[in-house]
Amino acid sequence: MGDSKAPRLDVAIVGGGIIGVMTAIGLLHRHMNVTIYERAAAWHEIGAGFGFTGIARECMRRLDPALLDTLSRISQKTSSSANTRYWDAFHPRTKQDAQQEASALLFQMPEAHLAFWGAVRSHLLLAMAALLPEGVVRFEKQLVGYGDEPGSDKVVLRFADGTVADAHVLIGCDGIHSTTRQLLLGPDHPASRPSFTHTVAYRTMVPMAAGVEALGENKALSACMHCAPNVNMMSYPVMNGTFLNIAVFAHESSGFSDTDTMTAPATRDEVSRVAGLSPHMADMAQLFPEKLIKWGIFDMCENPAPTYARGLVCIAGDAAHSSSPHQGVGACMGVEDALVLCEVLAEANDKLSSESSQTTNRLALERALQAYSSVRMERSQWLVRSSREMGEMYQWRYGPTGRDAERCQAKLAKASRKLWDFSVDEMVLDARKRATAL
Repeated sequence: MGDSKAPRLDVAIVGGGIIGVMTAIGLLHRHMNVTIYERAAAWHEIGAGFGFTGIARECMRRLDPALLDTLSRISQKTSSSANTRYWDAFHPRTKQDAQQEASALLFQMPEAHLAFWGAVRSHLLLAMAALLPEGVVRFEKQLVGYGDEPGSDKVVLRFADGTVADAHVLIGCDGIHSTTRQLLLGPDHPASRPSFTHTVAYRTMVPMAAGVEALGENKALSACMHCAPNVNMMSYPVMNGTFLNIAVFAHESSGFSDTDTMTAPATRDEVSRVAGLSPHMADMAQLFPEKLIKWGIFDMCENPAPTYARGLVCIAGDAAHSSSPHQGVGACMGVEDALVLCEVLAEANDKLSSESSQTTNRLALERALQAYSSVRMERSQWLVRSSREMGEMYQWRYGPTGRDAERCQAKLAKASRKLWDFSVDEMVLDARKRATAL
């Protein structure tokens, strides 16, 4: 892109998760120098399933077509005629009653517009990592601080092992417990740490045959949400329909025991206790392993970040706007972040000159990052709020809406439209204009 003689930006990405790797691939595709600093000793990601909307996939294609090709190879693609069905998991008392649409189906939502492609997080991460050139990733590098002096054109990263590195831009993709966010906002800022949503999640994947036996073929082969007081269960096929991804979410009135790891040991009996009276949810609980891990669901709804960028440093994905999973598009917001960052940094890179002063070059980069922050804030923080509300609605705790199927459907439809009725072109153009105008 641009003049081949323009300086190539050195970009440091802290965090080797899904969004960190996608951003790196997008920057490499735009001929920038990238280094990923990951605190783990190797690639690490949970085996849970997640999905990407048509908007997110368009962003992936623009980041680098190889990303979309990779997802296409390993994903479960939603049919254009598919629906997510929302079931009453409280009133039916037999499996026969629970399977009857006339008595147990609350409503259904068409998936054609969102057009999810589902994948397993760990599988996608490893497949994307294979696209990275050798030497891009530095493992066992835990960020502990950075220096970003106003008169310098580079930010200096400091790691726990005593080493340092520098880059023109630092992008924090280090997740919900982001060190980069804490450093950017200050350790005492309310948004430096996420808040417990008073929901815990139990996750597993089972062979599709087991899912069919527990749910029935009608439910197991499509995306389903089971709703009841203080508990809900989401299930959908992954890995080309060979496995069923299951997540049971339960309301927890007290705090969470470990706010650092957001996990705690659990048992199958605990899942059975929270699964309620639904015969289908009770059967699904029996598919969980005897011993498992439960996840505390944290987000940034109560204390949203006031900015995603300062100086030569920015945050993206969960580091910027960690969301609960109830709307299913938290990762999609991160993909949109990645595209905007890659586009504004490519524009800034084209404007940099070895003959310009450090102040001039720094200003171009600061403008680019501020443009990214401005463009992404409203949409991403709306998602955090909306997802929190959806979780309360599925558990019939969102005022009268949760127990009112018609109101619930209307709220979902409105949120769904906001997600898919969106122009990637306009988002990128807006970011470029802001970078120039700031």
